[in-house]
Amino acid sequence: MSDSEDFYQLLGVSRTASQDEIQKAYRKLARKYHPDVNKDPGAEEKFKAVSEAYDVLSEPDKRKRYDAFGKDFRQVPPDMDPETYARAKAGPGFQSAEGVNFEDLFGGMFGGGFQGGFGRQPRGPIPGADQEAGVEISLDEAYHGGRRSFTLSGPEGPRTVDVNIPAGVIDGKRIRLAGQGGYGSGEGAPRGDLYLVVHLVPDKRYQMEGRDVTVDLPLLPSEAALGATVAMDLPGGGEAKLKIAAGTSSGRKLRLRGRGIPNSRGKPGDLYAAVKIVVPKDLTDEQRKLYEELAAATDDNPRRPG
Repeated sequence: MSDSEDFYQLLGVSRTASQDEIQKAYRKLARKYHPDVNKDPGAEEKFKAVSEAYDVLSEPDKRKRYDAFGKDFRQVPPDMDPETYARAKAGPGFQSAEGVNFEDLFGGMFGGGFQGGFGRQPRGPIPGADQEAGVEISLDEAYHGGRRSFTLSGPEGPRTVDVNIPAGVIDGKRIRLAGQGGYGSGEGAPRGDLYLVVHLVPDKRYQMEGRDVTVDLPLLPSEAALGATVAMDLPGGGEAKLKIAAGTSSGRKLRLRGRGIPNSRGKPGDLYAAVKIVVPKDLTDEQRKLYEELAAATDDNPRRPG
């Protein structure tokens, strides 16, 4: 990251951007610059830069300190307020005009507890960088969770990680594996964290949008016209009995509250059954006769305007 480009500029958002706007901007850039997708020489560095920006701006406490202190926020003592920081930074100690550097100034103010001056590398081991990788899971795993092993590629070569997938995970959710990211520098340096970004594998029967799930509900013409009670398999297992009102048309959606993807921290999604009227392909003689009698007795025209 250049000295003039801050975290908001990296993500292409304003300083008043919402958490949702920050997340959307990061996902777009992460897909664009991920080393597994983009083989340009500078893509990996750009990916690391936007990941660092998102790591800071996605956490309210870190974002607050970044807004107050800028890129120096990691080196500023936790009990320092922005006003004291501004005075110290503007003083001769920071400018070294009198041979006093900022580290010496803060060392005297805070009992020598301030380690690492502004613009300088901190002393001691340097923690490893956080890493990110995409993984694919099925809709069934999104409903029930489970333990999975994933093989990931990276700078150190392929490796396998074991993951407990929480029930209720949705597309775009990040699963944090503490201490399984990049290696640090120096003796005793801790590793960074590994974040697995979940992608739901498209399902032949079900369409997912957030926690909501939609499935086609095939009905015979007689069931749609006269009404019926039909059984439907649920994506999370089991079945539900649906009452079809007489005169139901194709395209109508029946809502099953709370039967979408579960949510351990809040409201679950809903399941929508989209009616699709299916006409029999091969009619028996008796069926054809009955349909002809029905047609003769019907004067409704669904193509008539109004």
